[in-house]
Amino acid sequence: MIPAKRIHTVEEYYFSIKLREVRKLVALGKPIINLGIGSPDLQPPRVVVDALENSLHDEMAHKYQSYQGIPELRNAIADFYQQNYQVSLNADEEVLPLMGSKEGIMHISMAYLDEGDEVLIANPSYPTYTSVTKLLGAIPRFYDLNEENDWLPNLEALSKEDLSKVKIMWVNYPHMPTGVKATAHFFEQLITFAQKHQILIVNDNPYSFILNDEPISILSIKGAKEVALELNSLSKSFNMAGWRTGMVMGKATHIQHVLKVKSNMDSGMFYGIQKGAIKALASSQSWFVELNKIYEKRRQLIWELATKLQCTFSKETSGMFVWAKLPKKNTLSSEEYVDKLLYEKDVFITPGSIFGTQGEGYVRFSLCVTEQKIKEVIHRIES
Repeated sequence: MIPAKRIHTVEEYYFSIKLREVRKLVALGKPIINLGIGSPDLQPPRVVVDALENSLHDEMAHKYQSYQGIPELRNAIADFYQQNYQVSLNADEEVLPLMGSKEGIMHISMAYLDEGDEVLIANPSYPTYTSVTKLLGAIPRFYDLNEENDWLPNLEALSKEDLSKVKIMWVNYPHMPTGVKATAHFFEQLITFAQKHQILIVNDNPYSFILNDEPISILSIKGAKEVALELNSLSKSFNMAGWRTGMVMGKATHIQHVLKVKSNMDSGMFYGIQKGAIKALASSQSWFVELNKIYEKRRQLIWELATKLQCTFSKETSGMFVWAKLPKKNTLSSEEYVDKLLYEKDVFITPGSIFGTQGEGYVRFSLCVTEQKIKEVIHRIES
């Protein structure tokens, strides 16, 4: 049987391959400490787990669910956006729950892209934007981000290019992997850019509340709903990565296009997960305060670790990663550097190059490990 040509446009995800290698080392008795993956190791709020457990005996618990989610969940998302981003959303028409925001990347792309269409994708950025684009027969057009421009796109330079075939532009602020935050002024410029070139902007926004005192949504900008969608999720903010709970927000007509795709691909989120998500979204600000106290302590230790490795980094970033530049004297590629640490110190971190060519020369450390483990890594580096 001959597979579809589309699968030849992509490779197996780096972490899928690398984590197999790490598991083999662990099976051989190696004491690997994984600082590579952004999978929260902390627990969700207790009320979230209770809501899931209590829902299992509800009449609706085990039936097919609405493609749009139960009304209470859409209302909870709308309330969350009003309270935390000062964005007003019509819960019935401008909110669509997703089984994780990664699902939304595919659904949005399928709703808007035809073969041969072009997509603006940041370099570096989340690799899934590129792989989904290729799988649909669309063409990635990379715009470079760099440290000198604070990892923000040069919209003036982009405007001078022929963008007539571009349908979607992916942005992701707070940015992964660098942790850079966007300002309202930048989003205003971005919306003007999108209006001028008739491009759909999609902001992927799952890191708003991690070590960030000023969360912002692109939808808070005047005119944004006409040209922008926003993805968000509960994975990072509420330690619910495995629950696969996300959402996309925007103008009703945009949401309807995405729903046409989604409703032909799944049967709706499990009822109990929706009930848990409702409780999570109703959490008070104290939840984020306590969560960030933990991440701040870990970040301080990661900064210490990066300094021991003679890497340089910015302290003005947010999110659950530290993005660091390799030492000037280093002669290894990012992947070679990571492998050297893995096999000599039993420590796994992420090479920046997997996020694009602009990530070469950088590495990424995750904060999703205990202080004790980070201290152990520091000890290994010192020894």
